[in-house]
Amino acid sequence: MNIYTCLNEIIEYIENNLENDINYSKMAQIMASNEYTVKKVFSLISNISISEYIRNRRLSNAGFDLYKNNEKIIDIAIKYQYDNPTSFSRAFEKFHGIKPSLVNNNPEKLKVYPKLHFNEEILSNDNMEYSIIKMEELVVYGKGIKTTYSTINDDAPRFFADMRKRFLEKYGEIDYGMVIYEDRCDGYNYNYEYWIAYNKKIDEFEKIIIPQSKWLRFRINSQEAVDIQKVSRDFYEKFITSSKFNLRELPELEYYHNDITDFLVPIED
Repeated sequence: MNIYTCLNEIIEYIENNLENDINYSKMAQIMASNEYTVKKVFSLISNISISEYIRNRRLSNAGFDLYKNNEKIIDIAIKYQYDNPTSFSRAFEKFHGIKPSLVNNNPEKLKVYPKLHFNEEILSNDNMEYSIIKMEELVVYGKGIKTTYSTINDDAPRFFADMRKRFLEKYGEIDYGMVIYEDRCDGYNYNYEYWIAYNKKIDEFEKIIIPQSKWLRFRINSQEAVDIQKVSRDFYEKFITSSKFNLRELPELEYYHNDITDFLVPIED
């Protein structure tokens, strides 16, 4: 199934259940994958996490209900799955910039967050050559930064270049780039991390242990950021839903060696 068709089905499921509990396992069934894969693919393609999208749609509808239907705040809070009016009011004000109690006097301040829709006509027959490898526990030492989906393509190369300039003479070439995805939004702030890492012990760096796992390996005959980013984008837009692999909740790796890059995606056994 086309990835965008899957995502549109997931959007419809969310829309039909904004006033009910939303089951991530149901979304996983739609995409024929595990829940982590759904969350990761959704956020990478739509540039918003599923949880944030659901929250935005609920708060958008809540504003309409308060103004048009003149419903009570406590009833709206319960309707859109908030535990209590206080937590609802706090989230509402953060989203709309106005307290729910003041909506009738200031309706022009309400924000509308539209329902997402993906273009299902985007098709691709591109082949991506890969291999499946198994790696034992990996211990590396690195430094990282907070970033976001919309800024990582600029942040990561800049951070990599800065780290290489600072540490090349002292520690040699960087061995790995590492991306950590988080399905959360902390006040609309950062939800990804990008790290550089070395295979050798470096006391001033943080120790990172990556458990034994199987990986999909896509070999790139380049170490240029634009080439690595293209393969990463193609993987999530063209490869993952046409394959039978479930992603594992581990960092995504870029292994730099011999003038090439191995783009490594962790998968379940």
